[in-house]
Amino acid sequence: MNERMKNFAQQREEMVKNQLLGRGISDEAVLEAMRKVSRHLFVPEHLRSEAYADTTISVGPDQIISPPYIIALMLESARLTPGDHVLEIGTGSGYEAALIGEISKAVYTIELDPTLMAATERRLKGLGYDNVYCRSGNGWNGWPEVAPFDAIIVTGATAEIPRDLVKQLAPGGRMILPLGEAEQQLVFLERGETGLLSQDLGQVRFAPLRSDDSHH
Repeated sequence: MNERMKNFAQQREEMVKNQLLGRGISDEAVLEAMRKVSRHLFVPEHLRSEAYADTTISVGPDQIISPPYIIALMLESARLTPGDHVLEIGTGSGYEAALIGEISKAVYTIELDPTLMAATERRLKGLGYDNVYCRSGNGWNGWPEVAPFDAIIVTGATAEIPRDLVKQLAPGGRMILPLGEAEQQLVFLERGETGLLSQDLGQVRFAPLRSDDSHH
């Protein structure tokens, strides 16, 4: 392992210790995935020195990677298991899709920007994530052909809960999304026998979930 790679591995270990374990993230599978996935490969070359910092990183126009803690919180809250089929709305650089791919059986991820998706898909394939399936399109519609999903993770803020996505949750399925506009809450939803159970996970700041039309 060359010096630079060793340095990144060390930074990952410190990120897990200080930013995740230090703030109460305890799901072993999430911690293991965060130790393993090279976050620096998902950020622009000139920002790699910041890859493991407790901060948001811009990966393109209107595109960011959330701080490691927020991603870990979303993944832990989604209660992912090795057999899960997971839908991710808003692929971005592919970092979160790679993490989910480490934990669960299959990830279906949708990104509105086709140019970004092409680059991200190449990156994920190059890193060997054969269980991550990419599609360019409007995330509001979900991916009905492969529904239902055990978990759905939405990486952009929405003013309301997207109904089409709720329909694609399996019984007992979980959804995590930032809800609200100026003020946002990270919300956990679970599809129970009598409807949706919801839980508030605290205040967050996400860019709005974009869509190529306004039918929602």
